[in-house]
Amino acid sequence: MKRQASIKNWFNSGEPWIWLNAGAVSLSIIMVVGLVALIMVRGLGHFWPSNVAAFDYTDSDGTVIALAGEFVDYESVPRARSAGNDSRIAADLEVIDRSLVRIGNRDYTGFDYRWVLDAAMRNLSYPEQIMAVERYEWGNFYGYLKAVKENGEIVDADPDWELFQQYVAESGEILEEIHHIEKNLIGAVNYEMERLRLRERVLVLNDEPPGSQVFGEIETRRASLQEEYNDFTARLSNLYGQLNRASFVATLAGGQEAELLFAKVVRAYRPNAMNVKDKTVFYFEKLWEFVSGDPREANTEGGIFPAIFGTVLMVMIMAVLVTPFGVVAAVYLKEYARQGPFTRLIRIAVNNLAGVPSVVYGVFGLGFFVYFLGGTIDELFFPESLPAPTFGTPGIMWASLTMAILTVPVVIVSTEEGLARVPRAIREGSLALGATKAETLWRTVLPMTASAMLTGLILAIARAAGEVAPLMLVGVVKLAPSMPLDGNFPFLHLDRKFMHLGFHIYDVGFQSPNVEAARPLVYATAFLLILIIIFLNLAAIKVRNTLREKYRAAEQH
Repeated sequence: MKRQASIKNWFNSGEPWIWLNAGAVSLSIIMVVGLVALIMVRGLGHFWPSNVAAFDYTDSDGTVIALAGEFVDYESVPRARSAGNDSRIAADLEVIDRSLVRIGNRDYTGFDYRWVLDAAMRNLSYPEQIMAVERYEWGNFYGYLKAVKENGEIVDADPDWELFQQYVAESGEILEEIHHIEKNLIGAVNYEMERLRLRERVLVLNDEPPGSQVFGEIETRRASLQEEYNDFTARLSNLYGQLNRASFVATLAGGQEAELLFAKVVRAYRPNAMNVKDKTVFYFEKLWEFVSGDPREANTEGGIFPAIFGTVLMVMIMAVLVTPFGVVAAVYLKEYARQGPFTRLIRIAVNNLAGVPSVVYGVFGLGFFVYFLGGTIDELFFPESLPAPTFGTPGIMWASLTMAILTVPVVIVSTEEGLARVPRAIREGSLALGATKAETLWRTVLPMTASAMLTGLILAIARAAGEVAPLMLVGVVKLAPSMPLDGNFPFLHLDRKFMHLGFHIYDVGFQSPNVEAARPLVYATAFLLILIIIFLNLAAIKVRNTLREKYRAAEQH
């Protein structure tokens, strides 16, 4: 009886529930850390250069073929699902081991990856001479270097690897110059030509006489720009001629010869001949390319810098927009609105807005911001561009506004809670010293509520950075031709579409034509998105804690 009574008293004390809550929180933390670790290992491990294997493989029809590639995955499956009555497998085996091999050479084999039965592989080796070639198109190429050509003639029938790398480096330098001319120089000329066209269109709409001085200045400037454009195209023609003159011949694992232009090569390496130091250097080069480069191969290769830039810029614009709206609404509801049924109804509506599906906000943003507001802006301020829309089309400004509307309830609730925590005595003391209500609010109450405002902003940033559904309707695209921030006036182009990490994950993971190649990139992008959200949140938390300590010290004095 005493023991039962002690157990009952222990439960009544509430201590078991404290331990239960602590255990649940600990389990949640362990699961989150484990999930992030899994994403990190699967994503970042993709950039390590794997050894390339060469082996003979007996196909299902008995044909022996030579294959080469990287082992990327393996599994054990029941015999009935994998091989059935396959004669290549021993009759007494119920579980079959098979491996996923990245064989590359998609333009020759038709596919990048292939499942092979381990029991059907023979003569497995890792030759040092086999090379892996990353290409701008058609994925990786695996083979043996045989010869180097210039203008269709063999210049080296047994090329040295260092000489081969020099050709790759020279082609890379030419490609960088071509990219600079096409994107920056010619892009700037085309942008200014378009501005001249719009300026001329404005003059026509304003009934300016065709022979006026302004039209003459426009024609003079257009002629000058055309000369620049012709010079740039001549340089491009020369560079493309240099780029396409060099090629190399390589032998595939099966003996087939292939000729590839150096212009199509991103990099070439021999992973089986690389030591740990070489592989480490290569790994960080690939990691830097992933963070700083542009995507290629339908976003399954290359980098994701435009998506990083678009995500951060959209979140920053959203933060600038949502904070004033949320704070003003909270101040009105808490400090100025008469507390009654109508105010309570507004609070209920604000709380309910936080539970509305995000795609509904996207539909609202498309209908109100893009079609109505953007279309009106085009008619009033950009009639020369019509019927081509300027702001009447999805863009980063409308995406940021949509995200601001989506997250404003969080900021309102958080700010109201902060206002409620400010002691009434501080307000009364300020009023007693002769300050007006507005001065009390601006100079005393709001500074003390800054930490609560930033708490709401932190939650808003975390949600907005990971949203995808509404952004698909109001501005995000698979591949943006140009970023919203560049060197052309007015530098920040809020009407442009942009790339986003969340949409990039969705697109690569579910819309990619090459799912196996895209899977590691999904993990890597997801991990990077987590890091960006953590960084943005830590920056806001640092500011919040600084303000909290500042005003806590002021209260003590």
